[in-house]
Amino acid sequence: MTERDKNIENLIDKMMAENTLESPSIDFTSKIMTQVLAAEKSKIKAYQPLISKTTWILMGAGLAALIAYSLYSSSDTSALETSQLYLNLDKASALFSGIHFSKNILYGVLIVPFMILIQIGVLKNYFDKKYEL
Repeated sequence: MTERDKNIENLIDKMMAENTLESPSIDFTSKIMTQVLAAEKSKIKAYQPLISKTTWILMGAGLAALIAYSLYSSSDTSALETSQLYLNLDKASALFSGIHFSKNILYGVLIVPFMILIQIGVLKNYFDKKYEL
């Protein structure tokens, strides 16, 4: 070692001897844990669905009204006959007469919603067990 390195090392030793290690206060851990618990509580939010029940009910009622209107209405009714509703299945069947599905598509359309309902039930049960309070 050179003389300069020895001087620097002596200087560092003197500085370290003069300064003592800082220690935290007695209740340091409890203060930190209080802040951590407060932060965790602020993160927890109550479940709120994206679409409320009243919105689903209104959408279902609107869809039912649209279907009922398309089945019961006729284009040749006059203004006085609008209060009389009658079933017009020919009009509804004419809308869907040109559509033909293969068996595979029909099976998929019937099975996929059923499997989704099963998966929703299984996932709901899983998350209910995982996040029990």
